[in-house]
Amino acid sequence: MSVCTIASLAGSEPLAGTAALAATWLLIEQPGPWGAKALVESRLDRAVGRALTAATDSTGVRAALIRRPGRAPAGRRVFVAHTAPGNAWIRTTADADPLALPALDFARLGAGHHDGLWEPHSGPPLTLVCTNGTRDRCCALLGRPLAAELTAAGGADVWEITHLGGHRFSPTLLTLPHGYAYGRMTPVAVKSVVTALAEGRVSTDGCRGRSTWDRPGQAAELAVRALTGESGADDLTAVTAGTTPAWTVTVAHRDGRRWRVAVTEETTGERAPASCDAAPGPVSRMNAASVERIAGTGRNGRTGPAG
Repeated sequence: MSVCTIASLAGSEPLAGTAALAATWLLIEQPGPWGAKALVESRLDRAVGRALTAATDSTGVRAALIRRPGRAPAGRRVFVAHTAPGNAWIRTTADADPLALPALDFARLGAGHHDGLWEPHSGPPLTLVCTNGTRDRCCALLGRPLAAELTAAGGADVWEITHLGGHRFSPTLLTLPHGYAYGRMTPVAVKSVVTALAEGRVSTDGCRGRSTWDRPGQAAELAVRALTGESGADDLTAVTAGTTPAWTVTVAHRDGRRWRVAVTEETTGERAPASCDAAPGPVSRMNAASVERIAGTGRNGRTGPAG
């Protein structure tokens, strides 16, 4: 275990509210070595990487490279996955032309419209483990063995991915299409995560949040799940109001129940590195200070007091 993961564990840094932000993910298969800035530091044409960076900017789409564990040469599989509750989907193609990718309508994809692009993914949810040791050695030391073990165990569609943020929480992973990110994973914990999502449920152990939401929304959703035991993957939505360092998040269940969650960003007196090669800096965390049930429509469809 490396410096940043040790420091994060020692400080009991919470995971909630730390997932990378993306309504939609674009995942491009690229075997071979990855640099720290993988889109422009890999065997993918640099011009394509630069064009993708520009084309996805401010669209809600996050692009990353993926490869099968073991770095076996393969085709050019590409996935696009949208993560919003009630509209989570994955579209895929087996042999994409990278030169054509920057021309995709990323504004539409970021808003959740695939417009019949490629084919629907029919396999199990994608399990993506961060393994880019050039960006942070924790991801290689802890992520690669986890990806290899998950692949050997079978039952999951496992890929390595270039960057999920939160190196100090290694090994980290992302599940798609729902967009839930996890940290400090073990093979046993991942099995629970994959099994739950295949059944339409969320395992909250080690969960960092859903990439669909901003950081306060991620923390608020997980706080409501912890309080109520709600486990349906697409049962909850989160809408955030306010600005740093305090927000009010309205979390709504699809059956009509709602909660008001007060979230603050707190900076502790501790200093720790965000990644292995980073200098120690202030540690901030999202704190769901209170969860209040809002009067409104409940399970039976009737309007009544909170309870």
